[in-house]
Amino acid sequence: MTDHPLQQTPPQAIRFPVGLVAAVIALVVVLLLPLPATLPVAGQRMLAILLFAVIVWVTEAVSYEASAIMITSLMAVLLGTAPTLQDPAVTYGSSAGVSMALSGFANPALALVVGALFIAAAMTHTGLDKRIALVTLSKVGASTQRVLLGSMAVIVLLSLVVPSATARSACVVPIMMGVIAAFGVSARSNIAAGIMIIVAQGTSIWNIGIQTAAAQNLLTVGFMDKMLGQRVSWIDWLMAGAPWAVIMSLVLVVLVLKLLPPESDKVPGGMEGVNQSLTQLGPMTGAQKRLGLVSLLLLLAWATEGRLHPFDTTTTTYVGLVVLLLPRFGVMTWKDVQARIPWGTVIVFGVGISLGTALLSTQAGQWLGAQVVERTGLDQVGSLGVFAILSAFLILIHLGFASATALTSAFLPIFIAVLQTLPGDFSRVGMTMLLGFAVSFGFILPINAPQNMVCLGTDTFTPRQFARVGIWVSVIGYVLLLVFAGTYWSWLGWM
Repeated sequence: MTDHPLQQTPPQAIRFPVGLVAAVIALVVVLLLPLPATLPVAGQRMLAILLFAVIVWVTEAVSYEASAIMITSLMAVLLGTAPTLQDPAVTYGSSAGVSMALSGFANPALALVVGALFIAAAMTHTGLDKRIALVTLSKVGASTQRVLLGSMAVIVLLSLVVPSATARSACVVPIMMGVIAAFGVSARSNIAAGIMIIVAQGTSIWNIGIQTAAAQNLLTVGFMDKMLGQRVSWIDWLMAGAPWAVIMSLVLVVLVLKLLPPESDKVPGGMEGVNQSLTQLGPMTGAQKRLGLVSLLLLLAWATEGRLHPFDTTTTTYVGLVVLLLPRFGVMTWKDVQARIPWGTVIVFGVGISLGTALLSTQAGQWLGAQVVERTGLDQVGSLGVFAILSAFLILIHLGFASATALTSAFLPIFIAVLQTLPGDFSRVGMTMLLGFAVSFGFILPINAPQNMVCLGTDTFTPRQFARVGIWVSVIGYVLLLVFAGTYWSWLGWM
């Protein structure tokens, strides 16, 4: 018998991080450019760091978590060795540089994100999110049109109580796959594709309608606090965004029915799978009842902020979180949920706020805002024209971003600086909120939002089908943004 030599597995090729190299080159180039007379050294360094961050995020050369650590290190070193704005003969020092790099982690918006992620984890841990989805679907009926509307209704309800877009889609997707199986249709049918596209794009639509539905909204609120000294309350955001989201929800369902016509209008017994799953859940558990009660009280507290009580959204969320973690009455322990929290999101969020804050404190944001206004003529087009141009830019640039949080971190501080530079009597806070709406336009490419990728993973639709619906949603949604800006939002005083 001949001995066979051990077969060695060929080493995997190491992918060359072209995006990272390009980001480093861009950083160095900006640092070596002649310093404009009106831009401090620290401001120039922050612009170099911003360009580095944008390139790394767009190319996805490294993970978002790794990029956050790189950005923090660059801010600590480059700002720590930069002359201060008050006395150019004195440098900030490494301690101050680190403090600026980590300032975002002391922002109430970051605390709200962490609290929201814990509540989303509690929903998954107790199974209340699944129960809400199944109960809603069990009421809609078996026609395909009703199922599509029911899918949207599930998204709306979960957007109110599950403050994480990724968590919502991760909960809804397996339920919808069960519905598709109950219909007895192929996973590649138009019915299946339509349901999953509605889940993905409906989630993005309601990210706009509800302030606590998405991390980028909370980042927007954080920038309002830091850069404008005021913010939009939960109920005011709902009053502004929900009507737009309701109309776009109906538009999305109509588009899916037209562009992906279902193979059948009605499937007898199509809801049997949903009812069977609901039966298997049994009656509501005590933990689900307590979580449901706390969620309703949180909604009430968020909606009455500044009207019935003086506590902000972050404070009331943490009170609810304390209740959920109490012995006996609570529904979870730290060990139950710590593995369900995407801590990388928290790190990216904190660094994003630090980046925006440092752009302001080093005068980089103001300088760049002034350059934008001077070279584009934005000061000549009025508030509606400014909104039309800046929101269109955000929608188009989102095609290159896989994270709305990264997009918000990169551009919203600059746009706020632009708004502060512009003349005229208009609401800077309101315009910031409306530009925050445009950030959530991740409708065209599956890569543009995590919920899109979760749904794409079901293999029920192709990227081409997704884009076919998404382009129409984007165009109609953008036009509707302008209509609302010229009418309803102006009446509310947000323009």
